[in-house]
Amino acid sequence: MQPPLTAPFRIGDVEIANRVLLAPLAGIGNWFVRLQARRHGAGLAVSEMVSSFGLHYRNERTLRELLRLHPDEHPVSVQLFGQDPDVMRSAAAIVAEAGADLIDINMGCPVKKVCKTGAGAALLADPDLAVRIATAAREGGGVPVTVKVRSGLRPGGREGFDLVLRLAEEAGVAAVGFHPRSAAIQHKGTPDYAFAHELVDRIDVPVIISGGLDSAAAARHAYEASGADAVMIARGSLGNPWIFEELIGRRAAAPDHADVVTEMLWVMDRAEEHLGPERAARYLRKFYPWYLERLDADKETTAAFQATEGLEHARSLVSGLSAPIAAVA
Repeated sequence: MQPPLTAPFRIGDVEIANRVLLAPLAGIGNWFVRLQARRHGAGLAVSEMVSSFGLHYRNERTLRELLRLHPDEHPVSVQLFGQDPDVMRSAAAIVAEAGADLIDINMGCPVKKVCKTGAGAALLADPDLAVRIATAAREGGGVPVTVKVRSGLRPGGREGFDLVLRLAEEAGVAAVGFHPRSAAIQHKGTPDYAFAHELVDRIDVPVIISGGLDSAAAARHAYEASGADAVMIARGSLGNPWIFEELIGRRAAAPDHADVVTEMLWVMDRAEEHLGPERAARYLRKFYPWYLERLDADKETTAAFQATEGLEHARSLVSGLSAPIAAVA
């Protein structure tokens, strides 16, 4: 029988408090998004994709913003992408020195601008290179390395499945994040959890299931149907960090109006801390709709938030959000 999602498990020598993880979210999973997930109960949070080349060549923004870790988010995993083993070895050393407890290698991103460089899901077509990259990361960082992969390049493909077998045996990866949909269909279609179960039965390292987990119920189904060791929540956590509380039994009911408003203000404060007021005001425009949807805000309200020029204006709009009127018995 599978352990409950609340049970701890290990990735290499790192103990994870439970089996509910925040997935890497490109362009979103910065330190305060990860910290938010941990506050709400995630056992581990993985960073957004960080370029191994950006780290290797000491790009200032990459080092200052994308590699920023918060002392309260440990254990934390930093996801790297790239197609050069030597550069990956160098980047892994930098990440480990910065304090990452784990390193994750992206071998599943289907986005064209990533794949055309030979990174992300493109590595499924070159398993020898993929094994060298994972090995280099393990050697360079000296911390457990995980890999996130898609099931294959196209529907029905097994490239990712076959690669994982080699990564576990030859590269010594400590766990695998498995998204059982092909790179070609991206987020469309139904994840094949039976295929994931086949992988779980074949390897000895933990398999973390991802893909299509937009609710607590969907995550529980994926966990049970795949037989995986843990679940990894991605888009289902956007504007809904309470999903982690649901999955570990800390919350039985949806957040109320006050919970959502308080969380929204917390995110705004952290974004300002991260980016400064001007950049944060622009950056937060992609965050506002996630929370406003939970408040049943109308289109005019959402448009008003998207049109804000500064954080103080946005905060004034938040303070004006009225709680729903209770029904008269």
